[in-house]
Amino acid sequence: MLLEKIREIKTAVEQLAASNEQELEDLRLKYLSRKGLVNDLMAEFRTVAADQKREVGIQLNELKNALQEKFNELKQSLASTETMDDDVDLTRTAYPIELGTRHPLSLVRREILDIFGRLGFSIAEGPEVEDDLHVYTKLNFAADHPARDMQDTFFVETNEDVIKNIILRSHTSSVQVRTMETSQLPIRVVCPGRVYRNEAISARAHCFFHQIEGLYIDKDVSFTDLKQVLLTFAREMFGNDTKIRLRPSYFPFTEPSAEMDISCNICGGEGCGFCKHTGWVEILGCGMVDPNVLEASGIDSSLYKGYAFGMGVERIANLKYRVSDLRLFSENDVRFLDEFQAAH
Repeated sequence: MLLEKIREIKTAVEQLAASNEQELEDLRLKYLSRKGLVNDLMAEFRTVAADQKREVGIQLNELKNALQEKFNELKQSLASTETMDDDVDLTRTAYPIELGTRHPLSLVRREILDIFGRLGFSIAEGPEVEDDLHVYTKLNFAADHPARDMQDTFFVETNEDVIKNIILRSHTSSVQVRTMETSQLPIRVVCPGRVYRNEAISARAHCFFHQIEGLYIDKDVSFTDLKQVLLTFAREMFGNDTKIRLRPSYFPFTEPSAEMDISCNICGGEGCGFCKHTGWVEILGCGMVDPNVLEASGIDSSLYKGYAFGMGVERIANLKYRVSDLRLFSENDVRFLDEFQAAH
């Protein structure tokens, strides 16, 4: 009798299982294909007496729905198993994977750029492999300036011949030159980047390090503007009680030039071993852009003036985190980097 056949298959549905795609396809062919058992039952349904058609029809539809649901369930289960096999490494440790930390230089760089960003400076970047024109000549370096010497500058070599005008930039001032050449006035930018100098590696020096330099060019720019910007930066970076002082200095690309000290943030200016008992720590160089530099980049120095400054990111990081050895910044020791987890 048809009802008995339907009940038998319904009971069997609960026990159906498939461990792979082929077994699942075999089940579909057996029950749900055009030549499957359900189709056979539908053909047999035509011979059922009229007074039984309603009951048998209901049972037949329930069987068909139950088979389809079971098939979908098995298909989804197989897909989940395959995804787990592909994506889950069962040999991986059960302990949670520790998150990495930002490098201290990245933290300091981001903080410096954020401060100057709030002061209206945008970011400008340029190539690390540069030419002599942008690194030295347009910045008013004399032809015999010591910085051009092989002892200070990395020159690019090809087939054992030194290409004299292709070098690794020794400062990010080259980005300032490129900005002056291509940007409309006024200009207000900070230039972060990595620079290279041919120096012996030690706790206090490295052959590469990171700089952030700033440039502002407009009409009626004065040294007072420079001083106020640097004072604001120092207090934002090191605290509201920070004092600054500017000492006369010399740079080929600025006139007048100065070096800026801040009151020691460790002893509060009282004097300690870190500041060599002076109460002051040097952090950057600055000055008014030399008219020759402006003219070299096509800017009329009779109409426009500007100021520039530059600092080492490692120097600021030393003051902020009291890192005594510069080599730690580039050795990728995770024990050192783990110390900065709370600084994010």
